[in-house]
Amino acid sequence: MNCYMFIDFGSTFTKLTLVDIDNEEILATDKSYTTVETDVTIGYEKALNKLKEKVDFDKINIVKTTACSSAAGGLKVVAIGLVTELTAEAAKRTALGAGARIIKTYSFKMNDSETLEIKNSKIDMILLAGGTDGGNTDAIIHNAQMISKHQIQVPVVVAGNKSAVDEVSKIFDEGNIEYHVTENVMPHLNHINVEPARETIRNIFMENIVKAKGMERISEFIDGIAMPTPASVLRAARVLSEGSENEDGLGDLVVLDIGGATTDVHSIADGLPTKPGVSMRGLEEPFAKRTVEGDLGMRYSATAVYEAAGLRLVKKFIDVDKYDSVEDEFQMRFDHTDFVSTDELEKEFDLGMAKICTYLSMGRHAGTVEMVYSPMGPVYNQEGKDLSEVKYLIGTGGVIINNEKPEAILKEGLFTMDEPNSLRPANPKLLVDKSYILSSMGLLSMIDKDLAIRLLKKYLVEI
Repeated sequence: MNCYMFIDFGSTFTKLTLVDIDNEEILATDKSYTTVETDVTIGYEKALNKLKEKVDFDKINIVKTTACSSAAGGLKVVAIGLVTELTAEAAKRTALGAGARIIKTYSFKMNDSETLEIKNSKIDMILLAGGTDGGNTDAIIHNAQMISKHQIQVPVVVAGNKSAVDEVSKIFDEGNIEYHVTENVMPHLNHINVEPARETIRNIFMENIVKAKGMERISEFIDGIAMPTPASVLRAARVLSEGSENEDGLGDLVVLDIGGATTDVHSIADGLPTKPGVSMRGLEEPFAKRTVEGDLGMRYSATAVYEAAGLRLVKKFIDVDKYDSVEDEFQMRFDHTDFVSTDELEKEFDLGMAKICTYLSMGRHAGTVEMVYSPMGPVYNQEGKDLSEVKYLIGTGGVIINNEKPEAILKEGLFTMDEPNSLRPANPKLLVDKSYILSSMGLLSMIDKDLAIRLLKKYLVEI
């Protein structure tokens, strides 16, 4: 029996998926706590041993083993651009779509204190943008000089004004800074060009960024770390939406992924206005968009959830009278990232947390529409993506997959008249990644796109 094995080294759990190629089915899945603080091979071997209890490995032939990873905090990137709302924002969106976690975004000419802040932060990469092609060159050249001056020794992806590339390359060569030149993330005003820089970031990740303890040893017996986990999920969402030459896609969709450290939202849709008389405003939206909410996570970011929500919103989703101290409940989950809820009160609290993460993250990801008065009367302006007519909302992440009420979580991401200006999905079908395969199907799509689409259609469960 020929099989593919896919590994997802997540921030909380290491997940293994075994795919039967001949019968086109998920043969088995299992997981174990990601032992990132000590050695990731420990968690991997525990998950593998669980898998071997389900499947006789002597009777299968593993054709290929590929992995994605967000262990050790994932891919941490600083984005630098010219204008905050334009090239800096374009750089941020590009890095997010590549599966990165944006630590901070900087704009205009950086000063010494900002550059030292970057140097002292634990980042994996810098995305250096700035200026449309033929436009401002001063800022990106100045910022390259600052990176070189302070000897920030992380890979730099240069994705700004092409007129400045020669000078920036010279600065980095003289400063012995590792850099990679790619196409401008904003070649023309309000037009973003994300794919070349995304691919460059992914390639650097595969070559240089696998830093979790023990990952080098794992690389000896797998075919490689293909991409960051969020990039793999985004890839799976995109192939499922668009389909292939041989397989029909599902159309516009949104994936909500609630993890231990972040809540990621991926939307595959052009997001243009669906109602007549609405005009677009602001930066062009990418067709495949990802946002990452670093303050919304079930364990590593538990205390940040409390801060982001505030007591009023917490009370909306959690019956606070059932607990001695809701703040202590959030703190306990932050202090014990391997905590698993077992009794009803604990599960109820996690359900409430998941609802908060859904409500806030979907509100931040979706666009808004507002009425403004003009000399011609009232007009409507849209900023961000219109997701109101998206066909599917797909939930993944442990708290959704293992919850008895996944629909209660997902419904908090839908449109209601409480926020009439929000362009959240209005009436999508709700699907759950019950077998936890989205990241592995992103990896599979690099090998066999048609098979990945068929398995996604087969194993995503409608609720």
